[in-house]
Amino acid sequence: MSNLPAVAEGQAVAHQDNSQMLQFLTLTLGDELFALPIAHIREIIEFGGLTEIPLMPAFLRGVINLRGAVVPVIDLSSRFGRARTEIARRTCIVIVEFEQDGRQQMLGIIVDAVNEVMDVAANQLEGRPTFGAKIRADFIAGILKNKEQFVIVLDMPQVLSLDELAELAGAMEQD
Repeated sequence: MSNLPAVAEGQAVAHQDNSQMLQFLTLTLGDELFALPIAHIREIIEFGGLTEIPLMPAFLRGVINLRGAVVPVIDLSSRFGRARTEIARRTCIVIVEFEQDGRQQMLGIIVDAVNEVMDVAANQLEGRPTFGAKIRADFIAGILKNKEQFVIVLDMPQVLSLDELAELAGAMEQD
């Protein structure tokens, strides 16, 4: 699960200690701003070539060689049911690492741009909204307010659930 504080759906995290600081990496997909808990991020690399794999779902763009390790790369925009990410000057791959089924998993995610690392007091993180998001509610861990803008904090283990990704890939094979 996520390293974020547990919150009830739609509830503010008012009971959190104000001195506890959380860090998030903000990134852009289209015209929306998202955040990932920094604890999941291993590194950020410039988009280079990747090896495409035939007959895979659209969100699985291919694999890269990261210092001898084969790392699957997921197009985050496609994962959210949107158009494929167009590769541009600021496009990059964020390498994330998380635990699933007792094993460390490493995946790359393609994003339009990486912006900044935000330090946020724990009480600034609010629960997931009950409506209005343009992505599945279970992909959202919470909401942050950054200046005059809201930032959606992603629940990375949910977004990158290997079980669900395997099911989607299996469904593609059957079609």
